[in-house]
Amino acid sequence: MLSPLPVRNGVGATRLHVPLDGPWETVSDYMVERFFHLDPEALLARFDDGEIVARDGSAVRRDAPLGAEEFVWYYREPPEENRIPFEVEVLHQDENLVVVDKPHFLPTTPGGRYLQNSALVRLRIALGIPDLAPMHRLDRATAGLLMFATRPETRGAYQLLFENRRVEKVYEAVSARPLDWDGSRFPLVYRNHIVKLRGQVCVEVDDEREPNSETLIELLGDDDRVVHTLLRPHSGKMHQLRVHLAALGLGILNDGFYPTLLPETPDDFDRPLQLLARELRFVDPLSGEDRVFTTRLTLQDAPAR
Repeated sequence: MLSPLPVRNGVGATRLHVPLDGPWETVSDYMVERFFHLDPEALLARFDDGEIVARDGSAVRRDAPLGAEEFVWYYREPPEENRIPFEVEVLHQDENLVVVDKPHFLPTTPGGRYLQNSALVRLRIALGIPDLAPMHRLDRATAGLLMFATRPETRGAYQLLFENRRVEKVYEAVSARPLDWDGSRFPLVYRNHIVKLRGQVCVEVDDEREPNSETLIELLGDDDRVVHTLLRPHSGKMHQLRVHLAALGLGILNDGFYPTLLPETPDDFDRPLQLLARELRFVDPLSGEDRVFTTRLTLQDAPAR
């Protein structure tokens, strides 16, 4: 469903589904309860100022009865943000695609306390492409290759590549070397069943169910401190690479989620998660050309090669 509001400062408008019936007399009553943490008078003032709009772009009045609109659109009030001090590097740009290196700590898209501090918003502003849209995601803690579509007319063809798993992704990771380290078991394929439960930040592993995730893990090198691996996921479950390496006793350096969830702390820019999206390979659905993109970033804790 297209937004009636244009992208503003690199950020698209938020769409909210409004119940067609319920205990609220008006659309604004529902929103005041839905966003109970906000000042109700300030929220009602946004209705009066025409900042809450319907599908046709017309302003929704504060006294609009419940059921008058199923969806409304509005711009999020930007949070106060300290700039994440790392830049997105554009590696490739053509009429349909933009491929970049995303730094550690920068989210792919706006969310939570990150709005201007997201790769999508920064790129929309820097490149002047309000229709720019990500074709896949990287965790905020993960660095490396991200691909964006520039035009709505051709976006679907690239989205299908990812949906049909026709994009080969390659990652690198650095882990602390275990005391019982044995590199002779690599390469190996690791599989398990990963479940994401609502309200939990970490995924869970269900050993009673058939595997739904698979990763080929190869050894790039090691020294007396760390192990450097190459990862080729054949599925795309949330946190898959972090979970698989942790299950092998090779939890990724500086991972606050696996194998143990640690208390949330402020970002330590000197200790980024040692996980990097290294390569993207696919056959371009429009030109038929073989496309290969490789990161220019490296992992700071990788052993010398």
